Amino acid sequence: MNIIRLALFFAAVLFLPSPSGAESVSVSDAGDQTTVEVTVYNNNLGLIKDVRTVTLPSGEGELRFMDVASHIQPATVLVQSVRPSSGFTVLEQNYEYDLMNARKLLDKYVGKQIKIVDWNRFQDRKDVVEATLLANNEGQVYRIGEEIFLGHPGVKVLPELPGDLIAKPTLTWRFRNGYTEPQKLRVSYLTENIGWRADYVLLLNDDDTMADLSGWVTLDNRSGAAYRNARLKLVAGEVHRATPEPPGRDPMFQAKAMAEAEGFREEAFFEYHLYDLDRPTTIKDLQTKQIRLLEASGLGVTKELLVTSPRGFFNRRLQGPSPRQPVAAFLSFANKKENRLGRPLPAGIVRVYKEDSRGSRQFIGEDRIAHIPTGETVRLKTGESFDVVAERTQTDFKQVTRGRYETAWDVTLRNHKEEAVRVGVVERLTGHWKILTNSHDYRKVDAFSIRFDVSVPPDGETTVRYRVQVGL
Repeated sequence: MNIIRLALFFAAVLFLPSPSGAESVSVSDAGDQTTVEVTVYNNNLGLIKDVRTVTLPSGEGELRFMDVASHIQPATVLVQSVRPSSGFTVLEQNYEYDLMNARKLLDKYVGKQIKIVDWNRFQDRKDVVEATLLANNEGQVYRIGEEIFLGHPGVKVLPELPGDLIAKPTLTWRFRNGYTEPQKLRVSYLTENIGWRADYVLLLNDDDTMADLSGWVTLDNRSGAAYRNARLKLVAGEVHRATPEPPGRDPMFQAKAMAEAEGFREEAFFEYHLYDLDRPTTIKDLQTKQIRLLEASGLGVTKELLVTSPRGFFNRRLQGPSPRQPVAAFLSFANKKENRLGRPLPAGIVRVYKEDSRGSRQFIGEDRIAHIPTGETVRLKTGESFDVVAERTQTDFKQVTRGRYETAWDVTLRNHKEEAVRVGVVERLTGHWKILTNSHDYRKVDAFSIRFDVSVPPDGETTVRYRVQVGL
């Protein structure tokens, strides 16, 4: 009889539901990865697609998905089993980001007893003190025996790690699963603090008529995770994102990809363009990586010197001498196949170099470009001319009627070079304007700008004179 009762007792225990605390927890880290794909946008945003092989128990359980980006946006997480028949379903998701550090660990032991180990150098031994941590705000406060210590030398030793702190960012899922064999989970999410830009180097020839252009993709990863042997894709285009709270800037440069020969395959994707690197690459955390984007040699280049007037002074009399105006230097080239280029250029910075008389390469300026489609012109400001000087003088001013003025100007250009130069003089007018007299031909640039293009002889000067009537 006793044997029968004992058998019934063990049978009842066997079929009792297990307490929630005894539920097994599955863990997956980067070692389970089979593939990882990283798609990077210009606006400090990345899309991570992580495929891992995991083995899960049947029924409900918990999976800790580790080695995710610390700047992940949890609301964007999508997880699916590659094997739809497995019955894998996520019932609940938590993002654990309360990462352990010394301060947080001590916070968990406020009001509890810990050990402090200090090396006694005078007696060449370790002293171990048991102390109760009373506070861990701006320094530690301890009770040791009957005394209160404001701080204490030595290493703090904790009896164990608190269960609610983790070493790295982790996605925790409560799942339901019906397949006990190994299966692949495809996980995707958006993360911030990863972005890319284009950087270019333009090398001028001796007479500033031709140049070689090289382009690089600069990838900056500060997302809090490393992506090893990743499939890298870059998206360029005006990707709209909902305004966060509080509102913030969402800059986004639009661009297109380079030729397949440069390592990136380009394709149209929705209203954007996608760059696909044809080989895997490792993207470390806190790493700036550069990948070659393009090479083009023998581009035809045009150098331009330009003087531009300030706005808003044509309806008043100037007092005193006018200061010298800068003469800006520009370089431009056509983004066309006929000019040995003809490729859409992503937005970025173009840095210009030129070799001196001894063949040493020198930096001569840089400028930022927006996206440049095929067939458009790239125009770069490299700096200001040292040997070409411009001075502006108001030679006459009078008020014709109420709200209407007449003024005359001399723009004197002096060239201290040994060769002649051609300078563009752009005058930015206001209101209803009319040129009354002019010493050189001009062309209308837009509704409120005219341009004179004049030659200045070597070691000589040229003066542009004109009279204009301006009505407000």
